Amino acid sequence: MTVDPSLGSSVPLTAGAAAGDRFPPHSRYAATEVATTTGADGTEWRYLRRRFIAGSDDAAAAIEHLVVAGERLDLLAARYYGNPLLGWRIADANGALDPAELTAEPGRVLRVPAPEATGGAGGLG
Repeated sequence: MTVDPSLGSSVPLTAGAAAGDRFPPHSRYAATEVATTTGADGTEWRYLRRRFIAGSDDAAAAIEHLVVAGERLDLLAARYYGNPLLGWRIADANGALDPAELTAEPGRVLRVPAPEATGGAGGLG
């Protein structure tokens, strides 16, 4: 069974496979390893291994962005990466547990990592 992963559907995976087989390349989970565990009844369960986020001090910030009223992460990602689905990269670089908080208060300065630092494509500008 093969399903278009960009639609959010799953694809059968084997243990040790890359999650990129299940998630589109722009997903925060695309490089996460898939592992398998076996339940007491013998049923195999596949799951994603833990994804560790580099600390905000470790993130290579290409620029700093001053938040203005009405901004959202998807709009910032579209501006800086050319893809609104990459807002998670800005959230990760700023250590956000709730990404909406990053743009909730005008005047906050956000770190916007370079596409190379986050494994993405596209230019800053």
